[in-house]
Amino acid sequence: MTTATDPQLADRLTLDHGPGWANRFALAPLTNTQSHPDGTLSDAEHDWLVARGRGGFGLTMTCAAYATPAGKAWQGQLGISSDEHLPGLTRLADSLRATGTTSSVQLHHGGRRADASITGEPLACPWDEPDRGVTALTTAEVEQVVADFVAAAVRAEQAGFDGVEVHGAHGYLLCQFLDARRDRRTDRYGGSLDGRLQVFLEVLSGIRDATGPDFQLGLRLTPEGNGITLPDGREIARRLLASGTLDYLDMSLWDVFMKPRGQYDDWDEWDPERLLIDHFTDLPRHGALLGVAGKVLSAADARWCLERGADFVSVGTGAILHHDFAARSVGDTDFRARPMPAPREVLAGECVSERFLDYLSVTFDDVVA
Repeated sequence: MTTATDPQLADRLTLDHGPGWANRFALAPLTNTQSHPDGTLSDAEHDWLVARGRGGFGLTMTCAAYATPAGKAWQGQLGISSDEHLPGLTRLADSLRATGTTSSVQLHHGGRRADASITGEPLACPWDEPDRGVTALTTAEVEQVVADFVAAAVRAEQAGFDGVEVHGAHGYLLCQFLDARRDRRTDRYGGSLDGRLQVFLEVLSGIRDATGPDFQLGLRLTPEGNGITLPDGREIARRLLASGTLDYLDMSLWDVFMKPRGQYDDWDEWDPERLLIDHFTDLPRHGALLGVAGKVLSAADARWCLERGADFVSVGTGAILHHDFAARSVGDTDFRARPMPAPREVLAGECVSERFLDYLSVTFDDVVA
């Protein structure tokens, strides 16, 4: 076994705002359902995240935290919508800082994927969907969503986090605005790609204006799917990288080795053999970093992503299997995560709580034995 430090993975990253990252690894924002019913931080969630900070991740990010109560999408979701959430968030930020990691909160709103049985509020998204009881947000309500994201970012800064990541992926509210099939709004938030991008531009510029010069701002995007074609996904990423607001763009690729799902024979840039990752790593960055996520389970996988043109990798499953996935990968060029499914007692030793294990067991069939 080779145990030499991997110079590519150990390379420190410098961002335009805030502290540098100790290496090329970010903890992906992982749903873990460990928060209290009111969205306040639990000891289990605190310990899960702090273990990853100790485990060498350059950036340690929370799960998706709801920016407003109406956007809460599952029981046990972390909240950042109220000052009542501040004590737990402050404790977490302090603990993460003590590990040497850079810290971030992912800001989220479920939109049509929120859970009305939890929030007690009707579902809303960019369009009307009567058969699901979903109503279209008014222009004023979209403006309030923007204000809620900005307020949540200010709250994260107040708690002591180094930055936030805006969740614009996976079919949640902000991603819903990008759905060319259904976002046919006639106000400034829909119709053309310019209109569908407007809410992103307002959220990002609002956060940048409301926070300090040392506060980092990232964004997670979906490359295709949820009403987004790959040509649109590439153009969305290109424009947002060029906006001048981002420190990093986090592309959630599902599998970094996969090809696009759709067929685009009428697209001039279409090459059926070109991997999904390649449609984003060649984009001009304008000073921002580009990260990729999806089935990175070894040091070799991470190196491959960097060689393909990414600046960093976001690790999810690997970080469940090993709290110190980042440190192990940096320190051993041959490191590979343990086989799945893994025994509950092994994962418990990686600071994965019983509640988190139960969630993983119900949601995935290949993680917990």
